[in-house]
Amino acid sequence: MYLRHGTFSYLPELTDSEIAAQVRYALLNNWPVSIEYTDDPHPRNTYWEMWGLPLFDLDEPDGVLAEINACRSTFPRHYVRVNAYDATYTKQTTALSFLVQRPAEEPGFELARAEGADRRQVYSVRSYATERPQGQRYGG
Repeated sequence: MYLRHGTFSYLPELTDSEIAAQVRYALLNNWPVSIEYTDDPHPRNTYWEMWGLPLFDLDEPDGVLAEINACRSTFPRHYVRVNAYDATYTKQTTALSFLVQRPAEEPGFELARAEGADRRQVYSVRSYATERPQGQRYGG
């Protein structure tokens, strides 16, 4: 299963130069960038683990790419995404979010249906990855 997350989810995987171009665009718009990772990509799991602190006051994407590569090497079997925040609305607003790494194996989700009162159907989504303990969900 190929999970779709973020802005460029229906495009082929971004190369490092394409990632740098998107980070450069965010920095030119004065959007601080942060890097996050997770091994539970449930659609409602919007709060991933943050890699370091948000990267403020950068002019070039080289520093962001170095942090992305450090996160990738530390968590090779996790999802890694880049977020850019626009503060012009006086609150934290996500302006850009996209994946820069995904695990080689993506087990997918189960759609569970239950019948409630008045024959109402209630659905829930459960990730197959959560059958394994955290940190061991994607491969060896």
